[in-house]
Amino acid sequence: MSPASAREDSSHRVDPPFGARLAAAMDTHGPLCVGIDPHAALLDAWGLPDTAAGLREFSLRVVDALGGRVAAVKPQSAFFERHGSAGVAVLEETLAALRQAGTLAILDVKRGDIGSTMGGYAQAYLADGAPLAADAITVSPYLGYGSLLPALELAADTGRGVFVLALTSNPEGAGVQHARGPAGRAVAADIVAGAAASNAAARAAGELGSVGLVVGATVGAAVDALGIDLLAANAPLLAPGVGAQGAGAAELQKVFGPARGNVLASTSRGVLRAGPGTADLREAADRAVAQATAALRP
Repeated sequence: MSPASAREDSSHRVDPPFGARLAAAMDTHGPLCVGIDPHAALLDAWGLPDTAAGLREFSLRVVDALGGRVAAVKPQSAFFERHGSAGVAVLEETLAALRQAGTLAILDVKRGDIGSTMGGYAQAYLADGAPLAADAITVSPYLGYGSLLPALELAADTGRGVFVLALTSNPEGAGVQHARGPAGRAVAADIVAGAAASNAAARAAGELGSVGLVVGATVGAAVDALGIDLLAANAPLLAPGVGAQGAGAAELQKVFGPARGNVLASTSRGVLRAGPGTADLREAADRAVAQATAALRP
């Protein structure tokens, strides 16, 4: 049974949970996640129109080329949403195609709110049978880590995962993430501590946790400077910035250190710009997998 297909559509908790399925997928296919980022320039480069029809052709072509060949695929919801309801329908179809291919889908939506609204987002993306259900989603904790509780609870109940924004590589992020609270601890360190607490039961069971962290591969010395212990979080570490954005083996070692084995390197342009041919996409993905494996699991 494939890592993605281990979860069934039911109202019961499913084992193994997302963290264990992701760990198995990385062991089998290598520690690489390929994004589906169908922005207008990339559609044009593939000879496709910037329409819902072009979006559909692009996305399903990526799934056809890479499904069953990489650990995870990460559709970026924004590039689907900009086409309105027709684009969201394509996103539903893309997620269904990834399930059919047996490939873990990490939906990049970066949702974050409080109370019943966060609960609504959780139901949209993490509930069994939801049209937009994915194996995991990205979430924003900047209304407080506790605001994520509806998503954390539903993900745990359905065997899914979340990736919490912790240290992003955009220049503006440091102003919030590096800021220190009254106790002197950085905001990012508090987020990592929250993930560690959420993953404690998985650690006790000897499994990788299902509450992941998004840590940019190009944040340099920030992890050490802020006193963050990523290994102790027992979290899968989604690392944008690998490949086209410049992070190689040296940068990954500097950022992740002893936690490198938990890193899922994320790349989009580095693979997608090789399209639209299936063979070319697969060759680019194979190269990216080899590079990520050499850098993260030497």
